Amino acid sequence: MEIKEDDLVMCTVKRVEGTTIFLDVEGNGEGSMVLSEVAAGRIRNLREYVAPNKKVVCKVLKIMNGHIQLSLRRVTTKEKEEIKERYTKERTMVSLLKAVFPNYEEILAKIKSREELWRLYDESREDPNILEKYLSKEEAKKVAGLLLEKKEKEKESKKIFTLKSFSDQGLEDLKEILNVPGEMEIHYLGSSQFSITSKGKEFKEVNTKIDEVLNNMGKKAKEKKAFFEIKED
Repeated sequence: MEIKEDDLVMCTVKRVEGTTIFLDVEGNGEGSMVLSEVAAGRIRNLREYVAPNKKVVCKVLKIMNGHIQLSLRRVTTKEKEEIKERYTKERTMVSLLKAVFPNYEEILAKIKSREELWRLYDESREDPNILEKYLSKEEAKKVAGLLLEKKEKEKESKKIFTLKSFSDQGLEDLKEILNVPGEMEIHYLGSSQFSITSKGKEFKEVNTKIDEVLNNMGKKAKEKKAFFEIKED
């Protein structure tokens, strides 16, 4: 698929030369990233962010004369998880077609000319007949069977927030504010910071639930005149 500015892309780090990082952009050749686009603020250990062969999700800043300029720091946690999930689905689709068809590359090219692989993965799990747009009935049935055998790992969403109370009954107020649904996990991180985590089949759904819970916590905190702030991704 042709990419454009502001697109999110999966990349593989190739090498670091001075203050420039060179990456393979999945299906779109090579791109580069300057050090200031790796992370905000001072970078103590560059290898925590970029190291040869590491896969990272980047945002396309500019495309000039066919060269792609990328950014890592401008990608949010939510965007990163969504693109990684899509990438996993695409790799799964490729491996299934490769296992079934000697000419899988021809089939892949045909699919990619009409739609994205990750989208076909989702749609065919809901309606296996969709595969018949590209495969014979028997072939589609075989691939659909393999897809159903694949068990997706639970997706996890995690967010950090700060919560402080200055009232005489601060502890009780905090307990009430932190009373969340059972499927959510809250952990104290120190210095009035907490993490909230939830898991489910779809990242977007899990992330939306956490946002709703945090919104309710914010309202409770306001009622009790407590300080509440969600850490930005």
